[in-house]
Amino acid sequence: PAWAGPPYVTDDPEPTDNGHYEVYAFDAGTSAHDGIEGQAGIDFNYGGAENLQLTAVIPLDYEKPAHQGTIAGFGNVELAVKYRFLHQEDFGWDVSVFPRLFLAGASPRVGDRHASFLLPVWAGRKFGDWDTFGGGGCALNNGEGAKDYCLVGWTLTRQVLPELNIGAEIYHQSADTRGGKAFTGAGVGAVYDLSTNYHLMASWGPGIQNAAATDRYSWYAALQMTF
Repeated sequence: PAWAGPPYVTDDPEPTDNGHYEVYAFDAGTSAHDGIEGQAGIDFNYGGAENLQLTAVIPLDYEKPAHQGTIAGFGNVELAVKYRFLHQEDFGWDVSVFPRLFLAGASPRVGDRHASFLLPVWAGRKFGDWDTFGGGGCALNNGEGAKDYCLVGWTLTRQVLPELNIGAEIYHQSADTRGGKAFTGAGVGAVYDLSTNYHLMASWGPGIQNAAATDRYSWYAALQMTF
């Protein structure tokens, strides 16, 4: 899965505040019967204007096939723009579009050597200590055995302590390769505020549908810096 709203697969509609930065140093991955696929890198977000977020993700991909050594290489750089066009105070829900372009990778060992484009719509609503958000979209993903796919997910979180937020999600993605299988997963996550500017976040969850072939479990961990 592509992590859109750290630490969750599902994203929320809220862009980075105008003139502010959010930077994630992250590691994420999925384990299946044939090995582990993961990604580590920097996820950079900037509030370029009111209701507008600019995003760039620079990843290092790694794979550990079963009973083999680890291979790694430069992954698919992601460029994205999130724009919130509806607001909870006016419409009852926040709603955003978040088009994401994945550039063709240069590594012959890991990543995709073709570009892809994902166009999701995300909606969310806050009520007291609770926050719920979700949505989905489809991707143009043709090339080298890949195929177009769609994804959908929903998350519910709660602020249980002044410095601790926890949540749970469920998500589904159709097959993104020819002959591949769709998968459904669930997960739990948490965000802990170390200070005003530094935050720890993590999530973990098992696969539900076609888990052995696609997603026995997935994880995400990051240090978030906000300023």
